[in-house]
Amino acid sequence: MEPKRSTLIPEEPALRRADVWKFMIPSLLGIILFLIPIPFGGKITIGVGVFAETFQGAFDNYLVETMTVVLVLSAVGALFAKLAKPAFIVDKPFMKGLFDIGWGWVITRIVAAIFAILTLFQLGPSVIHSDLTGGTVLYSLIPVLTTWFLFAGFLMPLLMDFGLMDFFGTMCRRIMRPLFRVPGRSSIDALASWMGAGTVGVLITTQQYESGYYTKREAAVIATNFSINSIAFSLVVISFIGLEDMFVPFYLTVAFSSIVAAIICPRIPPLSRKEDTYYEGTGKQISEDMPEGTSNVKWGFQKAVEQASKIKSGGEVVKSGVKTVADIYLGLLPLVMALGTLALIIAEFTPIFDYISYPFVPILELLQIPQAAEAAPAMLVGFADMFLPAVIGAGIEAELTKFVIACISLTQLIYMSEIGMLLIKSEIPITVGELFIIFLQRTVITLPIIVAIAHIIF
Repeated sequence: MEPKRSTLIPEEPALRRADVWKFMIPSLLGIILFLIPIPFGGKITIGVGVFAETFQGAFDNYLVETMTVVLVLSAVGALFAKLAKPAFIVDKPFMKGLFDIGWGWVITRIVAAIFAILTLFQLGPSVIHSDLTGGTVLYSLIPVLTTWFLFAGFLMPLLMDFGLMDFFGTMCRRIMRPLFRVPGRSSIDALASWMGAGTVGVLITTQQYESGYYTKREAAVIATNFSINSIAFSLVVISFIGLEDMFVPFYLTVAFSSIVAAIICPRIPPLSRKEDTYYEGTGKQISEDMPEGTSNVKWGFQKAVEQASKIKSGGEVVKSGVKTVADIYLGLLPLVMALGTLALIIAEFTPIFDYISYPFVPILELLQIPQAAEAAPAMLVGFADMFLPAVIGAGIEAELTKFVIACISLTQLIYMSEIGMLLIKSEIPITVGELFIIFLQRTVITLPIIVAIAHIIF
């Protein structure tokens, strides 16, 4: 009698059972760690978040000092590589990528090291080391990014390398492609952001782009429209602004308006004008086309197992994780420290955002938003940092206005102190000017939707 085939494994072509398990076990772990919400510490997070927050709590007394040393080493190493060009750096691709960089990036690292030292030891002008500027970046943002990226960098291959994205890509392509003009696998980026952190979504998008799975246009669209704020941060914002009892309608409003923005933004410049070409040297690595007569599940499973079969050893995955974390610590965090601090200085200690937000006053008045003049700066200050609109909103009395500010702060997505820095550091072809335009587009698109819902609720 012919042995009965497993219903889990497609009949043709034959798939090795070892490769099936190589797909299923790591992918299941990836789902558990990145996509399943877990209550922890009185809030909702994901498994990677539990690891990160536990690690941060255990080493909280040492993280700031340690990362200040890392920032200094990053600057000294880049300056040394630029001036001395030692063989152990310039002849080693990994070390060359970390330290042999352009003068603009070298100067940025030096500025970051100086800002970190001044903030740590409370030296120099207070505008640099204030709790509102350098203090926010060094003591609040850097430790969070340090711990999140430590675990995300090593564990993301569970999502990306063992076939899960190929499976989701096949399952979701009929939704993602017509609605958002992106591959189905981008649904993983959005889910990881939603459950964990927007920075994780950007990191996934960047690595997928550099591996040839997204075109330049697709990567730019996904990074600026699908790296949504996590449920955990949304709870922080609505609680800080004093409307925690409104969380459900608040988050549903954010989700709906963000979907509308994600449908519209890819169809208008600058995103619509990005080239549909792949990262230099990679070429197209994925096709989500499906043969006729094959179900989504069967074809997705087959493509996933084929991807998993390409992983030959765990050492490759660990080595990739080390490179990812090193690049973040030595390349990205200095950018966050330098430009994040400068952005907050501009937002907190200059009237620039007050001036450029004046056109929003008549718009908000037309939309019948109470305290329109006080709320207007919140429409733009989020470009510097995602939490600043909530700070402004907390001082406003009208609950309808608070609700609008809380929602808009989450739908804008482009924050230079975090998401923006990630994108500038990445190979995704997008400029600061384009990020600001997309920020404005998302504001203009989502504001009337949010206001309409707010008037219904209140």
